[in-house]
Amino acid sequence: MQDKNLTVCRICGLNHGYAIWGDDGKSPTHDICDCCGTEFGYEDCQLSAIRKNRQKWIEGGAKWYNENQKPENWNLEDSLRNIPEEFK
Repeated sequence: MQDKNLTVCRICGLNHGYAIWGDDGKSPTHDICDCCGTEFGYEDCQLSAIRKNRQKWIEGGAKWYNENQKPENWNLEDSLRNIPEEFK
């Protein structure tokens, strides 16, 4: 099992199940988060940007970027609790 610091979106907390920031935590995939639409390695590089983008996403209704990937039982509060402490 991979470290959640490597698999969880820093903005919304969605666990992608693969190292979105690479196994070294420094090599982002530049994939787009299905939940919040963040591009890994671009919009989540600095803590200030992470917090700003999270706030903007939540204030916009926490809408899913790729709605057809949204799990039936998805819950915003649970997802946000997934975010590693260092990115809150």
